[in-house]
Amino acid sequence: MNTTHTLPSGSTAAPPRPLSAARFRLLAFCVGAVVANIYYAQPVVDAIARSFGLSIAAATNIVSLTQMGYALGLFLIVPLGDLLESRRLIVISVLASSAALAIAASSSTPGLFLAGCLLIGLSSVSVQVMVPLAAHYAPPAERGRVVGNIMSGLVAGILLARPLSSLVVDHFGWRAIFWTASALMLCVAVLIGRFVPSRQPRSAVGYDALIASLVRLLKETPVLRRRALYQASLFAAFSMFWTTIPIELVHKHGFSQSQVALFTLIGATGTLAGPFGGRLADAGRARFATLLSLGGAGLSLLALAAPSLTGSVLVIGLVAVAFDFCVQMNMVVGQRAIFQLAEEHRSRLNALYTTSIFIGGAVGSSVGGSLYATGGLGTAALAGGVLALLIGVLAFVIEPSRD
Repeated sequence: MNTTHTLPSGSTAAPPRPLSAARFRLLAFCVGAVVANIYYAQPVVDAIARSFGLSIAAATNIVSLTQMGYALGLFLIVPLGDLLESRRLIVISVLASSAALAIAASSSTPGLFLAGCLLIGLSSVSVQVMVPLAAHYAPPAERGRVVGNIMSGLVAGILLARPLSSLVVDHFGWRAIFWTASALMLCVAVLIGRFVPSRQPRSAVGYDALIASLVRLLKETPVLRRRALYQASLFAAFSMFWTTIPIELVHKHGFSQSQVALFTLIGATGTLAGPFGGRLADAGRARFATLLSLGGAGLSLLALAAPSLTGSVLVIGLVAVAFDFCVQMNMVVGQRAIFQLAEEHRSRLNALYTTSIFIGGAVGSSVGGSLYATGGLGTAALAGGVLALLIGVLAFVIEPSRD
């Protein structure tokens, strides 16, 4: 029989000593390096499809399968951050990522490659153990800013993974990017083991009780439910956009993979939204930031859906900048809100939040590929824009002025 031994959320235990700025920057780098694993395949699905003889519609499922693996890992692995020593859990997960990337790089059949993609997603959830760890070592009054900076590293990893992958694939083939990422994960494991402090959770529960508690936390935490809904919807639209844009640039505008790489770099401006959103939330303006994010994301995609604008590379670029900024800002505001809740539940709350997001992303990738195949970029952009605006209207009705 499992028993639970937790300190109450209002415990007067001494707060941890904050990390130095350099170690927070190291965590941001490691978060970005690991999360990039999920996105290396996204801009080069066409090259992978040709290698294995897959259709474009089938190839977009590579992204969906990776994201589904990530969602599964979020639900099954990230809650262990409330049970096991954090640094050891992170190192083991990062080493597993290295092995999964090597499987994908060496695969000789579509089935083995897809299995590698599932494992890449499953093992890359170590980032969602690192983010609560950073929040744990941040002063409460600066938690939004610190989380925003760490999430800037995450978004930089997401956005820079695409151009890096395109450049490497253009010159060395698609397998090279997976081998390179596998080696990088070995370096990250060493950095985490050497420079990141350990943290023993305050809870001592059995794994089955830990997983069972997720349902209770979701039921009893309205902040979590709201923030998960907002960001899952935005990330579905995000995946619709970035799964279809590289295909559009290659097939309609004649871009090479290197040109796709340069184009996708513009989305890196979204990293500026993390600290901005964190500071707004710290100042008690989370509702304003939420409505700005959802409304801005929806309107930017609707602009791209106009037939007269869809064919313009300049318009696609401007939309990418505005849209990525909005998605990142809403992500940080949501995480800041849930990290203000009980410390002993932090990893599980983050697991539920990010699981919902990547389920949304997986659905968006799959739906986006189908919409693109039937109606082109305009149809996919229209669907994403309408979804974001509908959730924005809902947020206007239900989001309180302060959590």
